[in-house]
Amino acid sequence: MYGLVNKAAQDFVIEGHGEEVWQIIKTKAGVDEVAFVSMQPYPDEITYNIVGAASEHLGANPDDILEAFGQYWIKFTMEEGYSHVLDLAGRTFPEFLNNLNNMHAHIAQSFTELKPPTFFCETIDAHTFKFEYHTERPGLVRFVKGLLLGLGERFKITVGVEYIGTIDGNENSHEYRVTYNS
Repeated sequence: MYGLVNKAAQDFVIEGHGEEVWQIIKTKAGVDEVAFVSMQPYPDEITYNIVGAASEHLGANPDDILEAFGQYWIKFTMEEGYSHVLDLAGRTFPEFLNNLNNMHAHIAQSFTELKPPTFFCETIDAHTFKFEYHTERPGLVRFVKGLLLGLGERFKITVGVEYIGTIDGNENSHEYRVTYNS
């Protein structure tokens, strides 16, 4: 994952628990970097280790941390100067979800080693989507749920996310039922 993700994890911990707790989590995670470089790729294990160390130190379920971090990610990217990229993806929640693949293709022009997930949305009714998430990175189901909830905050709507399960038993493909009010 790119340093931007790890920098967001660092800021997430510091904002919620302080610099001292970040230093403890960083040490437990085996992170040697003084600072993460946003545009530099890092091994995925660093991010997973940060989540694991945070879970252990804070006594919280790793899935709960991932979900809260997913919500935080939306706010973080906007504050880090990427709000224009989010704005280009859509002015409404459904439009945004349907443009996620295009947004990631645009981002990949700058983050050349990016291995983005892919998404598929199918409208069920005026306020419900079937949402598919396909990735090569395991264990991020609740992070995606957090992202969807964070997008609800961004669009100032209430979003509900129900995890349905894997698609055809494939651990890299997941289905959600997403509801929202307009």
